[in-house]
Amino acid sequence: MILSMNNPWQAIFLPLLVILASVGNAVADRTQPNVVIIYGDDVGYADVGVNGATKIATPNIDALAAQSLNFTDGHCSASTCTPSRFSLLTGVHAFRQGVRIAPPNASLLISTEAFTLPRLFEQAGYETGIVGKWHLGLGEKGQGPKWNGELKPGPLELGFDSAFLLPTTNDRVPCVYVDGHRVVNLDSNDPIHVGGKANDVNKPGSTQYPTAKKDAFYSSIVNGIGRIGYMSGGKSALWDDYTMADVFAEKAVEFIAENSDKPFFLFFSSQDIHIPNAPNPRFQGSTNLGARGDAMVQLDWTVGAIIAELDKQGLTDNTIVIFTSDNGPTHHDDTCESTKEVRRYSPKSGDGHDASGIWRGGKYEIYEGGTRVPLMIRWPHQIEPSTSAAMVNQIDFIASFAELLNVDLAPHQASDSRNTLASFLGEDRRGLAFMLEESLGAALRVGDWKYIPGSVSIRPEGFFPVEDCLYNLSDDPSEQNNVVAQHPERATAMAAQLKKLVNSKGIRNQEIEKESVFSGLQ
Repeated sequence: MILSMNNPWQAIFLPLLVILASVGNAVADRTQPNVVIIYGDDVGYADVGVNGATKIATPNIDALAAQSLNFTDGHCSASTCTPSRFSLLTGVHAFRQGVRIAPPNASLLISTEAFTLPRLFEQAGYETGIVGKWHLGLGEKGQGPKWNGELKPGPLELGFDSAFLLPTTNDRVPCVYVDGHRVVNLDSNDPIHVGGKANDVNKPGSTQYPTAKKDAFYSSIVNGIGRIGYMSGGKSALWDDYTMADVFAEKAVEFIAENSDKPFFLFFSSQDIHIPNAPNPRFQGSTNLGARGDAMVQLDWTVGAIIAELDKQGLTDNTIVIFTSDNGPTHHDDTCESTKEVRRYSPKSGDGHDASGIWRGGKYEIYEGGTRVPLMIRWPHQIEPSTSAAMVNQIDFIASFAELLNVDLAPHQASDSRNTLASFLGEDRRGLAFMLEESLGAALRVGDWKYIPGSVSIRPEGFFPVEDCLYNLSDDPSEQNNVVAQHPERATAMAAQLKKLVNSKGIRNQEIEKESVFSGLQ
């Protein structure tokens, strides 16, 4: 249509065209928003101000929460990092494939044939990237990582278009970054060797690092900090623990800026606040809680940097931002070899800060503090900021985003992931009828009721009860009063349902998913 000042219909149709265009853009925004998942490491439910922290300032996370749907019953799938990351990215409970905490030389734990969260976004036309901690293995099964060559398969073979990684954890060797398929800044004349014994790695021609004391928690010392496992070589490639947050934030900002003109999915997987806590000097002393508290302030700064870049690029309104954590807080102290500082990680240490809040336990544990973590979702103009008590789980991200993006899942894909999009959008405040929680075994939540099977075999670990336990979280959120004796029929029924769930091939397509099965247990 040619517009002319002499055309009397222009005054009528031009405003109409503008309205229709804006409606069209709103629909497009609803169906293809950018997605940024900010994944904290060992961040407890009450490590953020909005969930009760008073000794740690988290203004950026709190500001995000004020603009988000903040879940008070939001969960990761497992109380340890590798299993929870596996489940988030695959939509499958880690215990089904025997996935536990990955050692330094682990091969890729996710099949390259698996349907993954980045593949979902890739299929929907997104650019996909991961920045930060990986800890899901690299390399062919049975061969492990080729640290001095191509590190594949890895994230790039699972649907990510780009990957800048901390390959394992910041307390594990090798202490190097990986960009795509290669170690960053590696000198071929100083090859990397990684192993479980010092004699396995101390090869001629490679830089050697000291071993820890015999009674130390860690095996070796790199950059003056204790690490799990041994490495030699790679001196030019070693990361600086104290600038790691800055490096990852810079990479995240670069990814957002480079992809601002297309839909993108960014999985930002922070190393904070996993031990060993080594916050940048500008954050040291930010709290009275030592390095752990200061690292949380650093993580809050990182969140602010990512949010600021979205604002700068004009992407705020069309970007879903999720902040959450891979598991609850760790209960652990260690000593920094370089400074001899005893670093406190316990969330129940008598210093006035309880990282688990009212919830019992933390990392490794089957209790609520192990999997109940911060979980907030911001999507301006689409999600009304508020607080939700809906029971939701990160394992359901795949099925929920599939619903949002109109991607059909085959029965074998993400088989434990259920569509809870309505809860994530704030339209359903009830959430899941039931849910599994994983530690060294599995527990079952049905509404406010929680059943934990006893296990003498893992009692020495201290993370599972010896006897069967049944808790009513509505009046006993700290799981202190075992009411199995008062409700034996309920305990028996939940034990049977737990067994069915664990032994099934997946929750989503099983008859046991039907709410009617659980209606009498709520």
